[in-house]
Amino acid sequence: MNVFLALLTSLPTGNSTVRMRVWRALKNTGCGVLRDGVYVLPVDAPQAPALAEAESVVRATGGFAMTVELNIKTTTQLEHVRKLFDRGKEYGALVERIVAAKGALKRLGKRKADTLVQRLRRSFEELVEIDFYPGQAQLQAKEAMSALEREMQVLFSEGEPHSSKRKVRRLDPAKYRNRIWATRKNLWVDRLASVWLIKRFIDRNAKFIWIDRPRVRPKGSIGFDFDGAQFTHIESRVTFEVLLTSFGLDHDSALASIGHAVHYLDTGGIPVADAKGLETILKGIQGKARSDDQMVLEATKVFDHFYSAYAQKKAG
Repeated sequence: MNVFLALLTSLPTGNSTVRMRVWRALKNTGCGVLRDGVYVLPVDAPQAPALAEAESVVRATGGFAMTVELNIKTTTQLEHVRKLFDRGKEYGALVERIVAAKGALKRLGKRKADTLVQRLRRSFEELVEIDFYPGQAQLQAKEAMSALEREMQVLFSEGEPHSSKRKVRRLDPAKYRNRIWATRKNLWVDRLASVWLIKRFIDRNAKFIWIDRPRVRPKGSIGFDFDGAQFTHIESRVTFEVLLTSFGLDHDSALASIGHAVHYLDTGGIPVADAKGLETILKGIQGKARSDDQMVLEATKVFDHFYSAYAQKKAG
């Protein structure tokens, strides 16, 4: 796309408050500065309407403002304008912060480390929103962010399973009915989703127990999501995805969509649009639930709704 919007402005010299207000608003859009008083955005950028809003503010304070369409004619001109949106330095600075944070996680402790990681994730996502021409710099920052989140899990997720290299085998669901299923207590996303999947699609009469350590699980129970369990992380798959494949459920696109979100929240990787919404809801449940049983009760409703929405989307 060679078309841009350009906001031409001239503010009264004595009105520094409005000048700063307009500058901050425009800076948040990620616009490029072509020259003093000339701000540019790609015409299809989601932030483009902010130029018209800034124009109104400038006019209301007695300044001059005009939004015009900038149609780039030559390759040289296009390269010049696109360089205005180069986020390489910003990504570089963010990667430095991420690397520093990775080295400090253990010293900070779980609560402070979690706050720091979430803050860095927000910074990354805000930068992505104004990166109109993403390239290698964004990819490097994404990989650094995923590595930081994985390190966070390794350090503070007690009993979090390591990935196994064994093969996923297709199993007969009839042999896994009316069983007792055991997993680690203090349930979170992969285990909550797996409990829902087992109850809804694998063993409708399943009974669940939450254990402190794998060695204390009852004899004959089916373990999941811990080292040595029958169902746990295998290669790049999280437990939910292993269950999908093991019981021939991976053809269901709605379940696969849930699996993508669970995978991202559990081990990082490629961002998934609905994952953050799912995480926010589950954190809300976690904050109010008094037990793992209550967590499962409320989370089951959430996964039911997600499944229904994905299924309707496919049907539509």
